Amino acid sequence: MNPLLIIMLILLIVSGLGLIVFILLHSGKGTGISDMIASSVYSTQTGTSIVEKNLDRITIIFAIIFLVSLIILMFVYPQGTIAQN
Repeated sequence: MNPLLIIMLILLIVSGLGLIVFILLHSGKGTGISDMIASSVYSTQTGTSIVEKNLDRITIIFAIIFLVSLIILMFVYPQGTIAQN
């Protein structure tokens, strides 16, 4: 297997799992997992907004990594199959 293929597949899988985890950590209407964590760590509203901003940043980073690795895989293997030699 091509080393580029292995690296891109690992990045795609890890970033996809990271996206799932960090999207689930976001709060909807104040009842999410992030609010539970933030309320136990921080007692002020300022702490909650810092946690939410960090969750947003991490989610955006995972989304960018996911999209870039997917686009690279699309250009490297346009037919969607990997030929075995």
